[in-house]
This record gives sequence, C-alpha cells and structure tokens, in this order.
Amino acid sequence: MATEQFTDVIALLKADHRKVEDLFAKFEKAGSGSKQGIAEQICNELKIHAMLEEEIFYPALKGKIEDEDALDEAYVEHDGAKVLINDIMDGGGSGDEFYDAKVKVLQEQIEHHVKEEEAREEGIFAQARDTDVDLVAMLDPMVARKQDLMAQAESGGLPPAQLTAIATPA
Repeated sequence: MATEQFTDVIALLKADHRKVEDLFAKFEKAGSGSKQGIAEQICNELKIHAMLEEEIFYPALKGKIEDEDALDEAYVEHDGAKVLINDIMDGGGSGDEFYDAKVKVLQEQIEHHVKEEEAREEGIFAQARDTDVDLVAMLDPMVARKQDLMAQAESGGLPPAQLTAIATPA
C-alpha cells in the first residue's frame, strides 16, 4: 500500500470503504464454509479503519468543520458497529444461528455511515475539504499506522474493538 496510490487521506478512507463493500458482497455470495473467514476479514478491516479515523482523521477535524455533531455521530456509529464486530469475532462463528443476520446488520450500519461520510456537500469528507486541514500531510502518518495495524492483524490478531462514545456496563 504505497502512499502514491492515494492523493490524500480521504482517497485512502474511500478506498477502505470500497474494499469493505466488496467483502460484504463476497460474504453474501459465499457458501457457509467460507463465510466466517470473510466475516473476520470484514471485521478486521473495519476495526483498522475505525482506529485510523478516530486516532488521526476525526481529531484533526475537531473544531474545524461546520457540523460538529456529524463527528459525534460518527463516533457513536463506530461504537454501534464495534459492538457487532466484537460479537461476530467472539461469537460461535457460522454456527451461531444469528451469525448471518449480525453480518447483514453490520453491513447496513456501515452503508449508512459511509453514505453520511461521503455525502457530496454536507458529508464529513466534503466538510473536511472545506477546512485548512492538510489532508495530504495527514496521509503518510495514516498509511504508516494502517500498515502497523494490518501487520498486527496478520501476526496475531487485533484486540477487541474499544468503544469510544458509548459507555459499557461495569
């Protein structure tokens, strides 16, 4: 994943969106024997993507975009997805009677989130382009962090997704 592939951080994040959309389509067509592997790949991609946005992208936009509520909503949407991601990763795999339903609901949540981020005029990406945030300079640190997280996922797995905006019971 060379930096040259992407013009800026938004191009990288959009590429992540397209990759996960393709994985969801692959999951829908897969036989029961390969669904768990695809679902785990989806979950890892989403965990990495959420960490990149929450550690690098969203903090850079705080106080700079017109619709601050959109960032708060994005964190909450991430948390909703993380609950399902953790359940899918910890659940009984495709032996869980609700497994396919959980992946489907995760897909629907992600499609909604992507639609809001990528909305032409009012989406977070469009608002980010209207700020003085250097979206090109942000690319190298994001690519480096993504490579580290991908290596971690391949070598031993990522830890469960941590909730940011939703309180968990003690």
